[in-house]
Amino acid sequence: MPTIAPTSTTTAPTAATGASFGGNLGKNDFLKLLVGQLQHQDPLNPSSDTEFIGQMTQFSMLEQLGNLADTTRGLADRTGAMQTVGLLGRTVTCTGADGAPITGTVDAVDLTDGAPTITVAGIAGIDPTTVSQVR
Repeated sequence: MPTIAPTSTTTAPTAATGASFGGNLGKNDFLKLLVGQLQHQDPLNPSSDTEFIGQMTQFSMLEQLGNLADTTRGLADRTGAMQTVGLLGRTVTCTGADGAPITGTVDAVDLTDGAPTITVAGIAGIDPTTVSQVR
């Protein structure tokens, strides 16, 4: 079983799942390696307390980075939704589903499916990221 030294580089996991991306270790992988290391260490030559504390610190930091990423992602989503609400009653130019430009007043904002959509000139389901002009 490979050992993880306190000076090793650990990459950030994806959100709370502990899954990894890009072939890098996630928090669940890190925990499995740590448990495996403890199970297979030589009882006559155990890991030092300092090394174990360093590894636990790395695990704690890895989990907190994952939590921070979740919080930041949620904040970005809410900010985007609130910016979209700010378009209500404004005249915008955007791109419709068919790729044609649409100019009209934003009549409604739909926030029900996670990603906001707007209704412009009676046409619903327009992605607000396609807005190119606001008047």
